[in-house]
Amino acid sequence: MSEIEELETQQPVDIQNMVQDAIDGEFVQANNTFADIMTVKLNDLLDQESVRLSDQIFNGVEDDVDPNEEEQLELDLEAEDESESEDEDDEEDDEI
Repeated sequence: MSEIEELETQQPVDIQNMVQDAIDGEFVQANNTFADIMTVKLNDLLDQESVRLSDQIFNGVEDDVDPNEEEQLELDLEAEDESESEDEDDEEDDEI
């Protein structure tokens, strides 16, 4: 079995172990398993980005990702909080 296949089969087992640990009340072990899973995922993403940037710099490969597509939407949480507080103020005014 190759290393990639081994990692692919190991990850669902890790998630199952994490959930079982949480159910059993072993929160420290569940937290450690979660941290391990996230570390592997972040390292994979960093490796992919490193390869992409190396291709751009050394091989002249153009960036095929649309910059508009890559941007994440920013949430305006402040506006939502203000509208909620205004609704609460209106309800309090109605009670008086």
